[in-house]
Amino acid sequence: MLFTDRADAGHRLAESLQHLQGEEPVVLGLPRGGVPVAFEVARALRAPLDVIVVRKLGVPYQRELGFGAIGEGGVRVISDDIVRRGRLDQADLASVEHAEAAELTRQAERFRAGRPRLDLAGRTAIVVDDGIATGATAAAACQVVRAQGAARVVLAVPVAPPDAAERLRGATDEFVCLSTPFAFSAVGEWYRDFSQTPDDEVVALLARAAAGPGPAGPQQRAGAPGGAGAETDVAEEVAIDAAGVRLTGDLTVPAGSRAVVMFAHGSGSSRHSPRNRLVAAALNDVGLGTLLFDLLTPAEEAHRANVFDIDTLAGRLTDATGWLRGRIAGPVGYFGASTGAAAALRAAASPGADIAAVVSRGGRPDLAGPLLSGVRAPTLLIVGGNDPLVLDLNREAEAALRGETRLEIVPGATHLFEERGALQQVSALARDWFISHMVIPA
Repeated sequence: MLFTDRADAGHRLAESLQHLQGEEPVVLGLPRGGVPVAFEVARALRAPLDVIVVRKLGVPYQRELGFGAIGEGGVRVISDDIVRRGRLDQADLASVEHAEAAELTRQAERFRAGRPRLDLAGRTAIVVDDGIATGATAAAACQVVRAQGAARVVLAVPVAPPDAAERLRGATDEFVCLSTPFAFSAVGEWYRDFSQTPDDEVVALLARAAAGPGPAGPQQRAGAPGGAGAETDVAEEVAIDAAGVRLTGDLTVPAGSRAVVMFAHGSGSSRHSPRNRLVAAALNDVGLGTLLFDLLTPAEEAHRANVFDIDTLAGRLTDATGWLRGRIAGPVGYFGASTGAAAALRAAASPGADIAAVVSRGGRPDLAGPLLSGVRAPTLLIVGGNDPLVLDLNREAEAALRGETRLEIVPGATHLFEERGALQQVSALARDWFISHMVIPA
């Protein structure tokens, strides 16, 4: 089983955990990579989300061998057998625990941003990670969760090697794993996109989960006429017919919004991409609607050449725009990433497109070809400062575009904007661009 990214894994994992929804569970993500998976699980189960911060205590002369683990609230899980057999000195053990406790406190404060830890007493706790290698950290997390008072501990992961899976089944009340391939060497090989999860993404996802669904304040709504506060939010999975092909998307429209940004992702990604969802959340927070959808079917994505068929991608984006205009009367914008940015620009250049604004993140505008000069929508090009090839292509595109255009360089960022704070800068730039070009006066 191959997962597109962590969000895709979370969606699939949630389907296997639906039987727990009636238990009103708490979902706990292991940082960092487990949190994007846990976020989707928590959202599907309508459950609260928290991070489970655990530090393994390694034997001083053999750190990969753990003699215990610590968790928040002073929880200590110690293997007396390993301590005894290893003839470990108590002073050395105390030194290891002191150092790990300091790091545990730092991580917990960083990830929660001042929010209290969720109380697990008497609850069903679902511990989620993006995959298992040896299982040592996951097992320690389950022990810590049990010590924190959880009545039932469920460990849920997308993928694990068979031997580790067998061990973990005996260490939890329930073990849910979607795939246990025999040819297992690393978790990342079972993901198309296994890019690093930065601290900032963990912080943002936990903050979104803590805030829960809710409309932006009246003064923030983009495209909202006065008195629209009585309307309700829209958040639904939709089916879009594009030239006879059924495309699946996630439509979110805050109450009172009349402006929607359509997302066109790049190669190797999907509508579940945590990077695009982070940007979409920032737009939703200020009252802009978003539509994230896949321009290719799963079967089509299996053939990489389709990802670079910009004509087809742009045509489907245009068809999807027509579908959206049948539901939303206000302005439409495009947010494109990588090859998806080329599709967005080409669609924006088509006759009668009437696109209010375009934002390209790490885009390939060169793939839009000669139609680039036909784009009249105000266009913001965002590129990482450490993405030299794409930066050169965007500088050329800036010169070729005839409408209002701006090139923004995020210092130190690479192509996927994985660096700390980089995606937050992208979100802020995109938000401000769309707000300035898509607001309908009250």
